[in-house]
Formats: sequence, structure tokens, C-alpha cells
Amino acid sequence: MSDNVQTDKFMGLESKNSSLARCKFAVVPVPFEKTVCYGHGTAKGPAAIIEASTQIELWDEETKTETWEEGIATLPAVNCAGTTNKAFKEMDKAVRQIMQHKQCTPFYIGGEHTVTQALAQPYIEAHPDLSILHFDAHADLRETFEGTPKSHACALFPASRQVPVVQVGIRSVASEEKQYINAGKVTTFLMHENRDIKKLIPQVLKKLTKKVYITIDVDGFDPSVIPATGTPQPGGFMWYEALDLFRAVIEKKEIVAVDVVEACQRKADPITEFNTAKLIYRLMGYLAVKGQKKK
Repeated sequence: MSDNVQTDKFMGLESKNSSLARCKFAVVPVPFEKTVCYGHGTAKGPAAIIEASTQIELWDEETKTETWEEGIATLPAVNCAGTTNKAFKEMDKAVRQIMQHKQCTPFYIGGEHTVTQALAQPYIEAHPDLSILHFDAHADLRETFEGTPKSHACALFPASRQVPVVQVGIRSVASEEKQYINAGKVTTFLMHENRDIKKLIPQVLKKLTKKVYITIDVDGFDPSVIPATGTPQPGGFMWYEALDLFRAVIEKKEIVAVDVVEACQRKADPITEFNTAKLIYRLMGYLAVKGQKKK
């Protein structure tokens, strides 16, 4: 990497290595925070993750590749000011513009999990055979929460009425959403019942369709891995367990997009933003290796 590190560019890449026209990956900050009900700070998450990424080594020790050479474009943050409806329109616009670059796999960085409603919808419309891998501590299947259907607690409800949703890591289900788990288009792998990752992976792959949108709420991880998130829950995925799952899904399925949400910036330590940035770069690495094998 050049000494001219760009702290507002993912992995600190110079402009010549981050032009959308030549990139295999795009990073899109979505600093939306309007319905959080406990811990705050998700609006600052995207910028913190991007800045932390500049401290990650460019050579990926697992994939043994210089993933950045595939090109990573960091796009301007989606304008999330104003009403939720206005912000959703801005998200929709950003997604549809990126979808025109078919060589590019986008990584949307939230922001609260509500953003998945807006981000996933264009992909649902474009791909009739789409399914969603939902990595989270919470089911997020409420129809409404605190007077609005556009809430982090309702993040997956609209999609679950349209396409298969496969949930992993779940260990918090509200009374009003328990009727939706393992019903209709939803398959829910409760964490306490599926602690053997080797047994879980083939079951997840079987339930997913060929094309997959991945939504990652970082509280799907155990708090020891990702401590700063709005509503942490004990007993989540450890680092390598989660990577085993994501690697298998990326190897076997066609990934249309990824969102990573609910990471908060915490002044006490940079663990959350650094580990989230490392996760994003590692997933890019898995995708890059898969692409190289096809050549």
C-alpha cells in the first residue's frame, strides 16, 4: 500500500485502485439510525469501519490473496437525512445504480438493520429465485414495532413474505414474532439447537436457493467477538464458526449482495469496527478466490 492512505476509502486504497468501473467490489456506507431502542451509535458505524479497515493487512492470510487487487470502490455515503421514507428512496436509488455494474459485488455497511428492507427489495425484484441468508441474534420478524413497520425489529418481515429467508444465530424471539419462525418462507435455526457448525452448514445450504442476498447483523456473533452493537445477546457465533458458514455459502451459491449492519463505534476500544472491517475483507477474499477458480 502507498503511504498515501485514504482513511475514507475501504482498506485505504488510492483512487486508482478504487474506480467503480474496474472494481469487483463496492463498499456503500448507509448511516441510517432512526429506530434504535437501546444502544446507539450505528450511524457512526460505517465511517468507523472504513477507517479501521486501513489498519488491516492487504494480504489475506487465510485466502493467501491480495484481495484489494480485484478493485474495491468506496462510494459516497447514502444520504439518510430527513424522513425514513426519504432515506429509503435514497437507498433504493443507490442500489439500482450499483446493480448496473454487474461485475461488482456490493457490500452495504449500516446503520441499523432497518436498511435491509430498502437494500434487499431491488434484488428481490430482479431475481425471482433469490433467497436471503439472515445472520443475527434476533428474528427481526415483527410486522410493526413502536408504531412503524420500518424498524430494525421488522427488518426481515417484508422479505419473508416474498422469498425464502434462512435465519442463523437466532437466540432472541419476541412473543409476537414466534408465529413466523419456521413457518411460511422462513427457516429459523435457533442457536441453542444448532451449535454443531458442521451439521448446520449442509442444512443451511439445502434451504438456500442458487442466488443469495446475505444480511449480517453483527450481533449474530458472540459479544466477545463484536462487543459494540445495539442489543447484544450471549452465546453467538465465534469468529471461525461464522467464517466456516460464510465460506461454504459463498462457495456454493451466487451472492448478489451483502449488507453488514448494527456495528456501533465505542470510544473505549476499536474492536468492533476493526473486526467488522476484517470480516468484510475476508468475505471479499472468499468471493475473489471463487472468481479466480472460474477463470
